[in-house]
Amino acid sequence: MKHPRAILVNGLLALLALVTVFPLVWMLCVSFMQPGEAASLPPPLLPQHPTLQHYEKLFGGAGIGRAFINSLLLALGTTLVSTTFNTLAGYAFARLRFRHRDRVFALLLAALVIPGQVAMLPLFLMLKGLGLVNTWMGVLVPGMAGIFGIFLVRQYALNVPQDLLEAARIDGAGEWRTFVSVVLPLLTPVLVTLALFAFLGSWNDFMWPLIMLTDGDLHTLPVALAALSREHVQDSEFMMAGAVITVLPVLLLFIALQRFYLQGLMLGGVK
Repeated sequence: MKHPRAILVNGLLALLALVTVFPLVWMLCVSFMQPGEAASLPPPLLPQHPTLQHYEKLFGGAGIGRAFINSLLLALGTTLVSTTFNTLAGYAFARLRFRHRDRVFALLLAALVIPGQVAMLPLFLMLKGLGLVNTWMGVLVPGMAGIFGIFLVRQYALNVPQDLLEAARIDGAGEWRTFVSVVLPLLTPVLVTLALFAFLGSWNDFMWPLIMLTDGDLHTLPVALAALSREHVQDSEFMMAGAVITVLPVLLLFIALQRFYLQGLMLGGVK
């Protein structure tokens, strides 16, 4: 028989989980409701006559399909590039010896306290000088590497046994072969965690694409939905369908990678 305290704790956790999940479930239900149905009092929990017209309108006349593809391509590109650069830089700061290594890393950590908004104007002027305004490359550049990602990989790479690296070098493996064959497999949990953070950051980014992209055909999903919200501010069912399209890919990605993500967090906590 379970202890009363355990029953109470589990009950509270279940209640909190229900409170957390309920808005997402209701958002999904509203997206299938008839126009104006969610505005009735009291608001219904389930659609009386489910319809797909809002999704058809989004991907048809509203042109959200193009924005969805833009966001997906940018998020995948940012994830691939940033994970690669952060992994290489983190391993270099952890295991390679070069002049002023620790001082450079300390300067990087000190830069973490600078808000990202402070760098937006200088970065915009620099990219404007390079002719990257209104291009996907201009949106991609700020996410190509991150101090937090470098720090995260470095902390994990420091825990790779030095004897393992020395054994690989004795067997004739070069630095690159040692990194690819020995280090990368051991860093899988933190790399998945880092990739997930990068994808989420790029997929949900609104301000920078809004600043950089002026062509409507290049707009990402958050920017396109924000533009639609001004035209359909009273159409709750339509906007909920847009919110579902925004949340669903991220949710599916997290569910697919949660085992590696949680493993990375737990491993980091233990270390």
